[in-house]
Amino acid sequence: MKTLKDILSGVTVLSLNGSIDMQIDSIVFDSRKAIEKTVFVAIRGTSVDGHDYIQSVISNACKIIVAEKEVDVPSDVTLIVTDNSAKSLAIMANNFYDHPSSKLKLVGITGTNGKTTTTTLLFNLFSKLGYKCGLLSTVVNKIGEIDIIATHTTPDPVSLNSLLNDMIEAGCSHCFMEVSSHAIHQYRTEGLDFVGGVFTNITHDHLDYHSTFKEYIRVKKAFFDGLSASAFALTNGDDKNGMVMLQNTKASKHSYALKSPADYKVKVLENQFSGLVLNLCGEEVWSRLIGDFNAYNLVTVYAVSELLGEDKLEILTALSSLESVEGRFQYITSEGGITAIVDYAHTPDALENVLKTISSIRTRNETVYTVVGCGGDRDTTKRPKMAGIACELSDKVIITSDNPRSEDPNTIIEEMMLGVEGQHFKKTLSIVDREQAIKTAVLMAEKGDIILIAGKGHEKYQDIKGIKHHFDDMEIVTELFNKLEK
Repeated sequence: MKTLKDILSGVTVLSLNGSIDMQIDSIVFDSRKAIEKTVFVAIRGTSVDGHDYIQSVISNACKIIVAEKEVDVPSDVTLIVTDNSAKSLAIMANNFYDHPSSKLKLVGITGTNGKTTTTTLLFNLFSKLGYKCGLLSTVVNKIGEIDIIATHTTPDPVSLNSLLNDMIEAGCSHCFMEVSSHAIHQYRTEGLDFVGGVFTNITHDHLDYHSTFKEYIRVKKAFFDGLSASAFALTNGDDKNGMVMLQNTKASKHSYALKSPADYKVKVLENQFSGLVLNLCGEEVWSRLIGDFNAYNLVTVYAVSELLGEDKLEILTALSSLESVEGRFQYITSEGGITAIVDYAHTPDALENVLKTISSIRTRNETVYTVVGCGGDRDTTKRPKMAGIACELSDKVIITSDNPRSEDPNTIIEEMMLGVEGQHFKKTLSIVDREQAIKTAVLMAEKGDIILIAGKGHEKYQDIKGIKHHFDDMEIVTELFNKLEK
């Protein structure tokens, strides 16, 4: 049982009215969960301000309020005014669960692309090495072999510390965690003890939230600025902003690269649908994964493993047995010889990487079809860019819906079509219904052809007007292939 006094260590308290010896059962920032023996932290969100609900939580018997301004509360309610409620929430959650991140080896991976694949590969590799591990990713959270549904790339700080605590209690020694730019900006990882941080890359994304690319870079860099001197910071030497991430970090600095001088070097010797043959830090290794982007992921996994003290030969052996991550260049070939690839590529850079990978392993005797859309209520500036890239690097393009959310999918498609140059009009179709778009590509394709279905990857839903409808790209294309073969 904790008291309010126990969890305030490290919190900037501007003013305090009331007792701090009160016992607490939980910390919440959702007013609907604020009851007796809970601490309600009023956070200013992007659309909702928790301060507007303070009187409501008091009426539900909540007696402890943390806020960023003075408010009128009854005499039996403790009010703590702080300079930053979101930051205070993370610190208090960390204290409440007795600093769980300090009791295991927590590695954070941040960047625009590659976070999910890298964290998942690390989880799988260390599991093969005999460790019990935790995973915090966009696709799923895991405690050993137990799956827990992931609702955000990086959970809120209370859920995050609770999960880390559950990992400790389950006997986990390592945790590999995606760290999103939203999470850094919203202080969700504040107070966590990382043994290492990894930067994959930074490209055009999330400008609906961060407004400018410069701000997006600054937020990513803040994660590395916060690493301790005992941690390691690993960066992509081929990314022009890679070394920027390390400028002010106290952590030991390391780099990996495919093209530039680096501490950890990788070279692609062979790249086929059967897999990659790599020269990895002077050793030849085969992997079931495909493409240059996976060469980056694999050298990152190797570097992190070595920095965590693992044996070089054991790492290489485990690497060669790793399989691709769901929704990341995940492919299926029909009996008729058509190959469909499902990939999460939802940024211009990611789409370009996937299509260039396909280009590098195709024979030129086949047609490459790309089915692609853009999400609603997200960065609109990337829409024409993604359509342009799809047209430039594909033989046929079908522009369709992704997750339209609250937007009209026709409007999203129209904005994507602005990126289609005149010479590409004849090879471009627009079909709003995503399932119909996939079906059209399958029916048009012939033996040897390749279909890329981009944008949703692992997702099992389509978000339309606030309702999530079951939708699985791989499931749909598999069913279509099965029907063709009957």
